[in-house]
Amino acid sequence: MKYEIFKAYDIRGLYPQEIDELGAYKIATALCDYLKPSELVVGCDVRLSSPSLKKAAIKAITDKGVKVIDVGDISTDMLYFAVANYGYAGGLTVTASHNPKEYNGMKIVREESKPISGDSGLFDIRDAAMAMELDPSVLEGEADQKLVEKKNITSDYVEKVRSFADFSKIKPFKVVANPNFGVGGRVVDQILEGTGIELVKLNWESDGNFPKGRPDPLIPENREEISKLVVENGADLGVAWDADADRCFFFTEKGQFIEGYFITALLAKIFLERKSGEKIIRDTRLSWAIDEMVAEKAGTAISTKAGHSFIKERMHREDAVFGGEMSAHYYFRDYFYCDCGMTPFVMILEFLSKQDRPFSEIMQELFWEKYFVSGEINNEVSDVPSVVAKIKEAYIEKATSIDDQDGISLDFIDSDDASNSWRFNVRASNTEPLIRLNVEAKSQQMMEEKRDELLKLIRE
Repeated sequence: MKYEIFKAYDIRGLYPQEIDELGAYKIATALCDYLKPSELVVGCDVRLSSPSLKKAAIKAITDKGVKVIDVGDISTDMLYFAVANYGYAGGLTVTASHNPKEYNGMKIVREESKPISGDSGLFDIRDAAMAMELDPSVLEGEADQKLVEKKNITSDYVEKVRSFADFSKIKPFKVVANPNFGVGGRVVDQILEGTGIELVKLNWESDGNFPKGRPDPLIPENREEISKLVVENGADLGVAWDADADRCFFFTEKGQFIEGYFITALLAKIFLERKSGEKIIRDTRLSWAIDEMVAEKAGTAISTKAGHSFIKERMHREDAVFGGEMSAHYYFRDYFYCDCGMTPFVMILEFLSKQDRPFSEIMQELFWEKYFVSGEINNEVSDVPSVVAKIKEAYIEKATSIDDQDGISLDFIDSDDASNSWRFNVRASNTEPLIRLNVEAKSQQMMEEKRDELLKLIRE
């Protein structure tokens, strides 16, 4: 087991070189020592290595005398549901999220599905696990089955997801849906049962080989297949998930990909039209579309550092109804302040059912003709802090607002000509020697000009 597999928000590494069954046993043992729980929920994704890693984790937990609630093959957000909905003391799922098939790892939560991340105990678990000297013979034999309860949570999970939309209002759309060979397909079938929605299924059956490569819709080339199918089939929209189904991505009827930034703003609109005055959480990378929508709908927008542990902590503290990240993680107060990949899908279906225009026209009017974004651009640099400092020094004097919660975000508002207004965020990667740049502006020309200007400064 390698020290480096313990990331800011989860555990992830190559199997079996960096994480193997003995490593999983050690991590689960350390988790028991850290939480001292009465029981732990355990699940896994569809990766080929997940069952054996899960088996090792279950044996470790039962060897500590702790009860296991085995929830089978699940999406990551089903772990959150299981722990929080039934009141368990914590849990883990064996998953490497959207990484290629050669990877595996774990996501871990404590009671109420509060995250255990680098800033909230994960590194303590790491240090304890790395210090263990265990003989591989601990893996021999079976877990104590008296301490293992198998629990099917899918029906309760589906009921929870469906509670976020009025299904009597959902039209019989044609939808191209792509769960990227994860568990999402079978869940979607149950969620949409009885709706009359026609599904065009893509990469539907679970397959831990991920035969079409890395199961991550955020990679542009991975979106080409679904975009094409949406158009070819005359579908009303497209939707995709990553392999562990905790992120949700949308496409218009023209096959256009919709940035998570704009979906955050759209979901904020939906919540605030249901009840004004609520708080909405967003990260600092892109902001104007969200902030202006929230203000228009009489809500309060609150910025915080990107990353699920920071978003969830702020959601709890502010009792916010909703939070979103441009990475397509969406968080809901009524989903235990956690992210859920299926909830945005049902909410967008209900929203579109109430409209008399196609998805593309709605996006154009609400966002695309007003906000112009660069997309996140990653640059490898030798000294991240010095480059961030250089950028800050070059621009801060003329900034009209400053936010340094996560890297540096500077706004430049031109009160005489809005088309000259722009902003940017630069931040360090949590795991790599990278600077991440996001630029937005009120005109395409200004966005491109400032994007190129900043990239030149970063790459000097």
